[in-house]
Amino acid sequence: MDYKKTNAPTNTVTRDIMDLCENTGNIYESVSIIAKRANQISVVMKAELSKKLQEFASANDSLDEMFENREQIEISRYYEKLPKASLIATEDFIEGRVYYRNPLKEGTPE
Repeated sequence: MDYKKTNAPTNTVTRDIMDLCENTGNIYESVSIIAKRANQISVVMKAELSKKLQEFASANDSLDEMFENREQIEISRYYEKLPKASLIATEDFIEGRVYYRNPLKEGTPE
């Protein structure tokens, strides 16, 4: 998923509860699906950010040798401006881009 090109808002948006539970029929199930997807997105974002910042890390960091690196600051600002994982997950869920299934609702084979 390319979360950098998402059309999710960067600010909090008030949502109609009935829109969220439209697909599942249960608001708690919808929130659970959104939360799990947000967790997946945040893990990917954190891994990517850590990978990019790792390039600038030095092996012998001490308090005396700490200095601000312009590239690190730009990367951090870029990730701070991205929409939060929960907003991206909510937008994906509303637009139907999240695959989910509930094994309890599916018929058990007899």
